[in-house]
Amino acid sequence: MTTIMVIFITALFFAGVGTPLVKKVAVESGFIAAPKTDRAHTEPTALMGGLAIYAAAIIALLLIMLLVTQLVGNPFRLQEFASIIMGASLMAAIGLWDDRQALPPWIKLGLQFLTIPLVFLTGVKVQLPLMGIPFGAEVTNFAVTTVWILFITNAVNYQDNADGVAIMISATTSAIFMLIAILNGQYLVSILAAAVLGASLGFARYSLPLPKTTIFMGDAGSLFLGYLLAILGIKIRIPTNDIQITWMVPIIVLGLPIFDTVLVFISRTRRGISFFRGGVDHTTHRLARLGMDALSVAFAISLICGALGLIAIFITQASLIEAYVVFGALIGVALYALWQLELKASFHLRTGSNPSPRSPETAGKEEEFPPSPLN
Repeated sequence: MTTIMVIFITALFFAGVGTPLVKKVAVESGFIAAPKTDRAHTEPTALMGGLAIYAAAIIALLLIMLLVTQLVGNPFRLQEFASIIMGASLMAAIGLWDDRQALPPWIKLGLQFLTIPLVFLTGVKVQLPLMGIPFGAEVTNFAVTTVWILFITNAVNYQDNADGVAIMISATTSAIFMLIAILNGQYLVSILAAAVLGASLGFARYSLPLPKTTIFMGDAGSLFLGYLLAILGIKIRIPTNDIQITWMVPIIVLGLPIFDTVLVFISRTRRGISFFRGGVDHTTHRLARLGMDALSVAFAISLICGALGLIAIFITQASLIEAYVVFGALIGVALYALWQLELKASFHLRTGSNPSPRSPETAGKEEEFPPSPLN
């Protein structure tokens, strides 16, 4: 427990101290996010916050690794730990490259794929209870692991669409993963989650609209955090319960990014708009159009993640019937929210604009996203 506290405080400190320094470098080097019609912000804003998050988490992890291995030997698999660090570092580098020079979506996705073999080969993988030829099982496990990591990484990346939202999601979900890991004696998951939590909270002061965001994490930060959260979802184990139940846990913990990604995909498919472009049609933007201010939206999203986390903790101790009843109820709530926010909602609530003869719903043409109230 002491080790977890040390790593949390270290990451918190370096993120809090390092973010202003990174912001200064970003301003001096012209690493600035300019306002766009498909983005929420309306002022030029520094775009290197992801470096501060990355440095804080990595420094904390490396320091604690050196300290622990010197004092008590090897408490976890160093090869596995190193592969996770390398994969997360590569993901952060891809994000930084995309921040500086926007990459085509498929090239960006292809580069992200390179991070998966790094961890899969050291044992970080979804392991399905498959019967039959071992090679066939491994191929299936690799496919599912790839889908999970790429989906969750980019789902968290898509949450970086309004002030403070992505960082609060990362902080809340990592706190839940850390708590579950501590309760189940998972040392590696605990320290990874503590590093994500500390770096997220240290950066949150500058990301939240207090009164306004002063620096963005960019893809360097959101892809890095999303990748680590995906890894935490794979690594989390609840040995006291059945695999028929515990597979639900990471899905529930990360339920909000999953829901929002599905919502946006359905919304843009209906309007004939590319899923890979930016937009102000996320859950956060719809909440803002219902009257919530930017800070309230960030905390409301965090509160939802926290509630889902508590449900996930209940699932870890639930019986088979209890788990599936609760999971089914959550699916029902998600479908109802999807109906309210997309199928029943007005065009203005969904997109922030009014339908016109040139809109995709009436003419099959791509629309221009209006400015968002989240800035």
